[in-house]
Order: sequence, then C-alpha cells, then structure tokens
Amino acid sequence: MVDRDSDLLQLKNLGVASVNILRAVGVTSYEDLKQLGAVEVYRRIKKRGINVSKVMLYAMEGALLDIHWNQLDPELKARLVREAEQPDPEQS
Repeated sequence: MVDRDSDLLQLKNLGVASVNILRAVGVTSYEDLKQLGAVEVYRRIKKRGINVSKVMLYAMEGALLDIHWNQLDPELKARLVREAEQPDPEQS
C-alpha cells in the first residue's frame, strides 16, 4: 500500500497535524497543494471551521517554495493574508 501522505510529510513546515488538516479538506498530495495554492487551501480550511492561524497559510506557502515559513518575505506574507481575506468568489 502506498502512503498517500508521504510526499506531504516530506515538505518543510508540514507535520502530521498539518497533513491531517490538509486531508480533511481534500488535499492528499503535493500536487493537490500546488494546484490549489496555499491561499485556496487556507480558505477551504477556514470554511470547514477548522481553527488555524495564519501560520498555517505561511507554512503551506513555504512548503511550496521549499523554505521555512519564517523565511518568507514580509511582503509575501502580507499579500497572502490579503488574498486569503478577500470575499469568497463562489459566494458572490
């Protein structure tokens, strides 16, 4: 049996708890995360009522960029938050 989470667990910033949250919103692989993007996945997490901080958003973006979330440029962090806080286009 192939461990579907193995590639997610290999990414920087993502541990078992984070991977479980990602699975809860249908993200089961690096490709899923890459295709949807950190902002969309963060929105899905919040929409499901899962309590996470902005660090989860940064962690996912850092995972995609292969850097620790704390090394993200402050401007990038600010842009991610702005995008994540935009009204959901599906609810317009």
